[in-house]
Amino acid sequence: MDRRTTIKWVMAASAAWPLFKAGGARAAAASSELGYGTDPNLLKSYRPGELWPLTLTTQQQRLAGILADIIIPADKHSPSASAVGAVEFIDEWVSAPYPKHRRDRTTVLEGFAWLDAEAARRSGREFADLGASGQHAICTAICDESSAAAELRAAAHFFSVYRDLTAAAFYSTPAGRKDLNYIGNVPLARFDGPPPALLKNLGLL
Repeated sequence: MDRRTTIKWVMAASAAWPLFKAGGARAAAASSELGYGTDPNLLKSYRPGELWPLTLTTQQQRLAGILADIIIPADKHSPSASAVGAVEFIDEWVSAPYPKHRRDRTTVLEGFAWLDAEAARRSGREFADLGASGQHAICTAICDESSAAAELRAAAHFFSVYRDLTAAAFYSTPAGRKDLNYIGNVPLARFDGPPPALLKNLGLL
């Protein structure tokens, strides 16, 4: 799948990378029976699973990495999605106790199960054990939710959700921002305001 095409989807992604730090998470709250609990200490780095139990098994993590790299593979510009922590990001996301995250958890886990079932139906193997051509063939059938066959709509919805999460994970990392040629988030020694030419062009000067 072409990375430049993936950029078109990233704006639809609803994940927020600033809640996470490499190898851990900065979460808005811990879960409890009465709600989400109190805010954590945002100056502290949390280990994976410290705020809530993580969801993905080792086998699911392997599948997650393969699928993320099908969506955003390594190229001459940047590393693959899994190489910059997409799997860890997605595991944290689907493990969080919030309603949106819980819905995505169900979607992702059911999607993983569907991929393995479809791979077994086609070749008698799990999705992670298929060759690249077999994996891409399955993904091609579900990569467009609007045109997927009726019996594949649920799987296509899963792929859409997973693609958004993968894009959010990748393009909010330094490698992803570099791939987009994003030049924000750079500290300046001084700021003299907008250039006069720009202000004039906007009719503000």
